Amino acid sequence: MYNETKTHEITVDTVILTIKNNALQALLIRRDREPFKDKWAIPGGYVRMSENLEQAAVRVLKEKTDVDNVYLEQLYTFGDPLRHPDSRVITCVYFALVRYEDVKVVESEDVAWYPIDDLPPLAFDHKEIIDYTRARVRLSLKTCPVAYQLLNEKFTLTEMQKVYELIMGKKLDKRNFRKKVLGTEGLITLDEFTKASSKRPARLYQYKQLYSGDLKSFFIANKEDI
Repeated sequence: MYNETKTHEITVDTVILTIKNNALQALLIRRDREPFKDKWAIPGGYVRMSENLEQAAVRVLKEKTDVDNVYLEQLYTFGDPLRHPDSRVITCVYFALVRYEDVKVVESEDVAWYPIDDLPPLAFDHKEIIDYTRARVRLSLKTCPVAYQLLNEKFTLTEMQKVYELIMGKKLDKRNFRKKVLGTEGLITLDEFTKASSKRPARLYQYKQLYSGDLKSFFIANKEDI
């Protein structure tokens, strides 16, 4: 029987995804307190009275992982009454797709990247949150090329297809993939090619604008950068 007079708590959680060692990976932290002490979790924390959700997401990510200035998109609000074992906690989740080289994560016993297809046991409902994030990214790929956020500014179609396959979790037909991508709005065909000596040079491409899909999104950065 629930005590309907008890207030709830608000937290923010962040799912940071990257490509590392040819796998889609998530940034995790090891919890240093109960509940779930020593279990791995996505970076998260309580929202302060003086800050809005976006500010809280930026602060928590910086405090937990020393990562900041990344593109965070509001994902979903998880509010199952039993998601926290000790109290009523509602969490607003943000996520980011980032190039591994652009995120200066100092890995340790308490901060590490893990392949999302081979995660350790996670605290709370964080496995569900990561699964939901991947599903939303997959859905976004049908309407906009969000995978470009995991690529260099200039990339080959082969590189882009590989990122799509890691996100989708399956092989894609090369001819159909290229036909679809080449018809994408904002894709620029460059008069530049790779310089790999052992292979035939491949043409390079880039996108002329950022895509955020149909979701409400926020560019979390220093105010002078906006």
